[in-house]
Amino acid sequence: MAAQNGKDLLIKLDLTGAGQFETIAGLRATRIAFNAETVDVTSLDSQGGWRELLGGAGVKTAALSGSGVFKDAATDERARQIFFDGDVPLFQVIVPDFGRIEGPFQITAIEYAGSHDGEATYELSMASAGEITFAPFAPVGP
Repeated sequence: MAAQNGKDLLIKLDLTGAGQFETIAGLRATRIAFNAETVDVTSLDSQGGWRELLGGAGVKTAALSGSGVFKDAATDERARQIFFDGDVPLFQVIVPDFGRIEGPFQITAIEYAGSHDGEATYELSMASAGEITFAPFAPVGP
């Protein structure tokens, strides 16, 4: 896979609850992280005293974050309302040449900042709130 533009990694949110996904406007930086807890099943019988983990167990989580500037009233308002209502709508993350990640997320933090000689900015943090799915993009080429 060739290098990809960072601007092509997109976070989209369901604006209406009916699967109408819209890129959150004004984001300049986006990030997704996956984690899985481990379940330690080490015992006195463990081979050579090495730790043993139980495969397929533990809690899986995903976290989304983004930062940027205000550009679009509809997505700004929707994100703010999701936070204050405590909703967990569907979000999509488009990872170029990789695939689409989709699932429910809760916005856990919204931060606003600005300086007297610059633009107002915001940061969003989101935590997975259910099953996350992945759909790979079809390969392009000969």
